[in-house]
Amino acid sequence: MSATQSPPASAEAARSPWAREWFLAITLAAVALFALFGETIQSAVHGPLGLAALLGGLFVVVMGTAMGVVRHAEEIAERLGEPYGTLVLTLSITGIEVCSITAVMMHGENNPDLVRDTLFSVIMIVLGGMIGTALLVGALRYREQDYNLQGANAYLGVIVPLAVFTLVLPDVTSTTEGPTLSTMQKVMVGSMSAGLFLVFLAIQTGRHRAYFSTPDEGEDSDADHGSGDGTSLLRHVVMLLVYIVPVVYLVEQLAQPLDYVIETMDAPQVLGGVLMAILVASPEAVGGVRSALANRLQRSVNIFLGSVLATIGLSVPVMLVVASFLGLDLNLGLPPTQLVLLILMLAVSIITFSSGRTNLLQGAVHLLIFVAFVLLLFQS
Repeated sequence: MSATQSPPASAEAARSPWAREWFLAITLAAVALFALFGETIQSAVHGPLGLAALLGGLFVVVMGTAMGVVRHAEEIAERLGEPYGTLVLTLSITGIEVCSITAVMMHGENNPDLVRDTLFSVIMIVLGGMIGTALLVGALRYREQDYNLQGANAYLGVIVPLAVFTLVLPDVTSTTEGPTLSTMQKVMVGSMSAGLFLVFLAIQTGRHRAYFSTPDEGEDSDADHGSGDGTSLLRHVVMLLVYIVPVVYLVEQLAQPLDYVIETMDAPQVLGGVLMAILVASPEAVGGVRSALANRLQRSVNIFLGSVLATIGLSVPVMLVVASFLGLDLNLGLPPTQLVLLILMLAVSIITFSSGRTNLLQGAVHLLIFVAFVLLLFQS
């Protein structure tokens, strides 16, 4: 029986690496359609059925393509081990976010709130919805889960000041009018964001690597190091880039019907930033929740907190430079309701990651704050 089953298994293993890339054909077909007939397709926004089909179709294709990015990033992670594995994943997704926001900013009318709304949405979605889900499902299966306290504190020790300087400081400065920063203040915030992120990378990949792994995960990582689907590291790096490029192009196409919805249907202005955040953060949720279900909470912590840190540390300096170069306005300070939610989310995250163990209650609290964030989008 085993002899008859082994040849199909080996044949499937031989063809599986390329067979798993079937969605890339859909992605490239979508890119070709918009490149050739973009104006005709975008005209469908003026009809309700066409608008729904355009938004839904683009959203599915972008999400599917982003999942391809995650799949290859995870294969690279299996070969590199921790913390380099999750670092590749977070940097890949953050790279998509930075390129997508830049493409949207360079296309169409200026939306001064896009960067602020996207940053705030990423923080609330990741720290609230994604971490809450991971902690909840992990606690339901294992009651309590362990993580490296020093690593979580290192993440939050950088996330908190960067979030405050980026999203709170513009509300209280008086040099410029509104929730904006002066040129000198932008230089300060951008330099601090990039500088702290680089220092963090130095300790994460250098002298304090142990902060970002647990003893059990360290053993698992060593055992799994070099495993995967049998294909080369170079192939996964190339395919990672092949998937990233069309995502950026398709997100730019998605911005047009989304702007139409916001402008003509009186939708909340922050909705654009929320959908942008969902697109770039959802693929990470799969990896983070899957790690929690496998009782590897440290990897979930690295993915989620690393995502928030990379988003602020990389997006803010790049967006400030792009906005200055293009002469665009940026409103960074949050409105009062969102400001309260941000402070609450940061405070709860500090409390959650202060003991080295997580439980069901902490996951429920994070999820409830996320629900409040969603509801207050429409009634602030």
